[in-house]
Amino acid sequence: MTGVIVQAINGLSLAALLFLLASGFTVTFGLMRVVNMAYGAYYLLGGYVGLSVMRATGSFELAMLAGGLAIVVLGFFVDRFLIRPIGSNHLAQVLLTVGVAFFIGEVCLAIWGGDSLKIQLPSYLRGSVELPGGIYYPKLRLGLIGFGAFVAFSLWLLYHKTQIGAVVRAGVDDREMVNAIGINVDRLFVLVSALASFLAGVAGVVGGAFLTLNPGAEWDILVLALVVVIVGGLGSLEGAVLGGIVVGLLDAYGRWLAPDFSYFVLFGPMAILLLFRPTGLFGKEH
Repeated sequence: MTGVIVQAINGLSLAALLFLLASGFTVTFGLMRVVNMAYGAYYLLGGYVGLSVMRATGSFELAMLAGGLAIVVLGFFVDRFLIRPIGSNHLAQVLLTVGVAFFIGEVCLAIWGGDSLKIQLPSYLRGSVELPGGIYYPKLRLGLIGFGAFVAFSLWLLYHKTQIGAVVRAGVDDREMVNAIGINVDRLFVLVSALASFLAGVAGVVGGAFLTLNPGAEWDILVLALVVVIVGGLGSLEGAVLGGIVVGLLDAYGRWLAPDFSYFVLFGPMAILLLFRPTGLFGKEH
């Protein structure tokens, strides 16, 4: 029973990390129709920037802020000067952003090297705490679950309880109508893209402490984030939350119960779901 509980918490902690990356990706695609495959590279670069800031200042919070802001600047440049000129051709977007991801990966390799690096934890996240039932569990994973829940709730409030959120939801459902009533969609795109990039950078810093930073990590995390988006449905914040939980739990229990078939445990249910719900759990036809 203890193992079941531990793996459930493991799954939720991974779900929190995947949500940080997938939430921005899914809303960005839902609103802007941009397939940006560089989000995994954003995650990696944000983590490396946070690592450097953490080494220089010793502040984990400042590292998260710096990692997020660095990716906001990069994301704005990529969106404005690389993605927009090619228009709405999704195949061209995929090829371009995959190229951007490879370029970012090579830059990271040249600057930070090929060794696996880990961001040092602040003192309040080191060690473990005792949970009911005599279970000792790392503070970091519990903190990550709490942080993910805080971000999810904050995004829910922004998405459902503010005027900006109402416009974003309207843009996801009917972008042409939002344009027709005179709302500056271009400015809205910039805000949504900046928020998505910031979350990707923050996820990299958190992931650098939770997992490790190393060449190739950008593709590993991107695959899982894409599964979250596919399961939850494009353009749905609630779908990103539920998709993250489903993927996190499947990954944790799959590695625990059937390590040799862990990828099948993860991708098998996704394939079955798409047979009956091609748009995902909360996705809509556009």
